[in-house]
Amino acid sequence: MEKQVILSPKQFELTLNRLCYQLIENHNNFENTVLIGLQPRGINVLTRLKAQLEFILKKEIVCGNLDITFYRDDFRRRETPIIPSATNIDFIIENKKVVLIDDVLFTGRTIRSGIDALMAFGRPEKVELLAFIDRRFKRQLPIQADYIGKTIDTLSTERVNVEWTEIEGKDQVVLYSQENNG
Repeated sequence: MEKQVILSPKQFELTLNRLCYQLIENHNNFENTVLIGLQPRGINVLTRLKAQLEFILKKEIVCGNLDITFYRDDFRRRETPIIPSATNIDFIIENKKVVLIDDVLFTGRTIRSGIDALMAFGRPEKVELLAFIDRRFKRQLPIQADYIGKTIDTLSTERVNVEWTEIEGKDQVVLYSQENNG
């Protein structure tokens, strides 16, 4: 696989910071807004955004984690079963503005699963989507993000990884593509 860095650590930091200010612009002090990260990798984006928002606003932001395993349309199609993660939503979402957060928006199927799972917790006033990376050309469902860190045009054979210092050792976004041996 050929590797290309799409966001360097500095660009990564600036992107997270910009997303925070876009959220603040639309949700002010977050009194009626909650942030929910989709398991597994949306949690990493949520964790960073929460820390930065709390630093900027000097107040706690209500956040949760949502496991979508049993809402996925490919749950039973896999040879090895998906191991569920922990959902942690210990607050009421009824009549709240909810920002769903994921690392990469590609086909839209994960987000559809996330919305289905979210509705088990009540009826929010509004649901918005924050995607750190938007791979816009392979959408299978009519889903679009309200907040986008970076839009990347990719082939369906390519893979985009959002890498984190805590997990992979460096904050960066990497595009992996098949090596061209032609």
